[in-house]
Amino acid sequence: MSPATSPRLLLVSPTFHGYWSSIADAFARRGCTVRTVRYDAYDTTAEKLRLKTTVELPERLHLPGDVRRAENRRLTERVIARMREFRPDRVVVIKGDGLDERFWEALGDLPRILWLYDDLHRHDYEDDFLAQVGPVVSYARSEAEMLRGRGVDAHFIPNAFDPHRVEPTGARTGEIVFIGSGYENRRRLLAGLAASGLPVHAWGRDFSRHPVDRLRTFSWRRPAVRASRDVPLERAYQIHAEGAAAVAIHGLQNGHAMRTFEIPGMGGVQLVDRDDVDQFYDVGTEVAVWHSPEELEDLARRAIADPAWGNGMREAGRRRTLAEHTFDHRITEADSLWG
Repeated sequence: MSPATSPRLLLVSPTFHGYWSSIADAFARRGCTVRTVRYDAYDTTAEKLRLKTTVELPERLHLPGDVRRAENRRLTERVIARMREFRPDRVVVIKGDGLDERFWEALGDLPRILWLYDDLHRHDYEDDFLAQVGPVVSYARSEAEMLRGRGVDAHFIPNAFDPHRVEPTGARTGEIVFIGSGYENRRRLLAGLAASGLPVHAWGRDFSRHPVDRLRTFSWRRPAVRASRDVPLERAYQIHAEGAAAVAIHGLQNGHAMRTFEIPGMGGVQLVDRDDVDQFYDVGTEVAVWHSPEELEDLARRAIADPAWGNGMREAGRRRTLAEHTFDHRITEADSLWG
């Protein structure tokens, strides 16, 4: 596609772990001229402190006034200004939950896709709005089907892996690793593995004992596991492959998280809690599924004691991911929705 005919695509996205970069790069490889606006970008220390003191702390203390609405208004004005400056031919909105109605009005007749890589209940969208906004992409098959039943032009496109971000290091730590938020079910499971003598290592602000992370999370309590601070997504990719196994804990999520594809994509041994992973991978040869803490412990012990079993899973899982589950595959699907 020549620069003269290259569509100008505006990607409006949350910052969330830099996934916007993988999506933008994949659209660029499809021939688009891409501009990204991160609607919740707080890149400097001053911006992060402002968010904590003017929005998050007042919400935590239940102070009067709708501080979140005021902040969303500010973010919306910034996005609209960037959009008018770029003058796109089409727009992809990831989540969009930090923007108010003025943004959608400013889109006018521009072709757009709303892409939800998280559960619908975490957003404030009404069915009437979703039915009018244009194609809606959901990371959960069940939610796409439910939305279609309500008259929404909804499509199932799962999450993905980006092989262009970083290469595996080839190192092996022998640890059972976990990277992510410290929801109670995750804390309990990981602490149980550690209590049974397994070398568990968790990364993330909810696990880290660093005083800054305790301040950021407004919490002092931490599970009894070895813990480290947040790491960039590129390093998280590598850590998943370096461990004897990486644990994926979804809980009540409807769709499969990015980790479902990132762990095998990097050549990691994935121990995942969802039977429906079989829509993406062969269970037993490309990933391993557990249903209880006891099953998880057994698989973790096998990953440590039987590296040949793990190595077979590493090779098969990476091969499948590169063949079927990269962002390039997903963007090809999304690009067919413009009509």
